[in-house]
Amino acid sequence: MQSKTIRMKKIIDLIDGSKRPFLSLEILPPLKGNSIYNVFDIIERLRKFDPQFVNITSHPSEYVYQPLPNGTHRRVSVVKRPGTVAIAAAIQHRYGLVPVPHIICRGFTKEETEYALLDLNFLGINNLMLLRGDDKKGAFSELEKHLYHRHATDLQEQINQFNKGIGLNDIAIEGIQTPFSYGMACYPEKHEEAPNMESDLRYLKMKVDAGADYLITQMFFDNRKYFSFVERCREEGINVPIIPGIKPIYKRSQLNVLPKVFRTDIPEPLASRIRDAADDSEVKEIGIDWAIRQSEELMNHGVPGIHFYTMGISDGVARIAEKIF
Repeated sequence: MQSKTIRMKKIIDLIDGSKRPFLSLEILPPLKGNSIYNVFDIIERLRKFDPQFVNITSHPSEYVYQPLPNGTHRRVSVVKRPGTVAIAAAIQHRYGLVPVPHIICRGFTKEETEYALLDLNFLGINNLMLLRGDDKKGAFSELEKHLYHRHATDLQEQINQFNKGIGLNDIAIEGIQTPFSYGMACYPEKHEEAPNMESDLRYLKMKVDAGADYLITQMFFDNRKYFSFVERCREEGINVPIIPGIKPIYKRSQLNVLPKVFRTDIPEPLASRIRDAADDSEVKEIGIDWAIRQSEELMNHGVPGIHFYTMGISDGVARIAEKIF
């Protein structure tokens, strides 16, 4: 009975049915060999705040070059984290929460994607987050490119076809009880590869027009950029819910790492406080304080919810949630 109830809960329905801004989470699968209880510990710490859904990030295998006795090297595939299907199933079974596994283009073939969709459909997990994923050099050769999706919109088309009961090579798929509902990513400060914001918004509208039910933003630290972005989206006819993504800074090194990796600006008032901090424990307090004030302002502006990137600081997210939920 419970699995049927979970199956019918689509994220867009949860958003539309929420009377006040909600909390949602994004978690990182444990490293290979570590216990699922690392994930459970995060959820145990935050479940009292009634998270509406839990996103699980996806990580493809990586290629490394292993030295051989003859002085040459061979390329081998190394899996660093378990797949999202198993973790999503574990979260749903143990907590009855709505899991949202990430499905990405990079590092996963079209065929592997179809296998994941079949497994998720079998398990009654019908919410997805579709992403292109990081572009890792050497992930596949030129001859293998046709096996992979190039863009998130290509991945989106595969999901849409699956929902119609059409698999790869136009082979019919039977037994789809509830079509997948999905969200996609957006970038208040522009995607790193977009030539300009106008171009970025044009592609974002394509995603929404093709079926994205809602959007979750990349992390940002300046609320003005989120407000401006939402306004521009509405002007372009992008009218789905846009959920802000928040991550508290907890290490001084992130002052340089986050702008480099995620292409997000850190406002000077926050950056100067971090630079003046005595150590990382003080940086963590500064990051939590900034995220609390950021979240309070977002809540006051009537955002649908706040999506917390919990990686590395679930205790900090709990402290933020204590203040605003």
